[in-house]
Amino acid sequence: MENNGPETSSRLGPRAGRRPPPLSPARQRVLDRLRDQPEPLSLAALVRATGQHENTLREHLDGLLRVGLVRRERAPSSGRGRPAWLYEAVGDRSASEYAGLAAALALAVSESSADPAEVGRRAGVAWGRQLAQGRGAAAAPPEDARARVVELLDDLGFAPEQEAGRPADVHLTRCPLLEAAHRHPEVVCAVHLGLVEGALAEHGASAEGSRLEPFARPGSCLLTVPPVPGDASH
Repeated sequence: MENNGPETSSRLGPRAGRRPPPLSPARQRVLDRLRDQPEPLSLAALVRATGQHENTLREHLDGLLRVGLVRRERAPSSGRGRPAWLYEAVGDRSASEYAGLAAALALAVSESSADPAEVGRRAGVAWGRQLAQGRGAAAAPPEDARARVVELLDDLGFAPEQEAGRPADVHLTRCPLLEAAHRHPEVVCAVHLGLVEGALAEHGASAEGSRLEPFARPGSCLLTVPPVPGDASH
């Protein structure tokens, strides 16, 4: 007779999964960066985003691969040489259809337009106006308009941080399209700057003085959102 007692029952079903070992703070930050992105990232994009040395990042990625927290796949071929590896966090599938479409559009614009940055900026302005309208934008003093734009960027996943004592300087510590921005910054970054300009316009504020410096420092891009201190127009 089959024994269905507690000892046998305890062995039924799948075994408990192996718990991954604790990660060092540095390795955890690399994993968190991958989890924050809606698309897989290349090693080169991670280097620019984090400021860490390529060999250091490769060591962290190899460690995350070994414990099953990260997966990798080859990027589509785009010429000579072997395509780069693209990395993404496991368990939270980050390669979204939106990210893939955005990357494809950025490539198309960069290859087909004589002025891809201007095309991207105009598209961003239209997008920013649409987003601001959807949030009930209304005329506001310049400082309030800037606050609304920073809130919009936060909701879109840019994790903005305003510099103490310099509210016009906003550090974008996340980029929803980091890999696409790394490959086609002239398009993607122009779209993001245009987004800010369009949102400001919907609040009745001047966009004069708006600037975006991609990869300005390890871990962030630097965005200037008017009003700018010392700007005579304000």
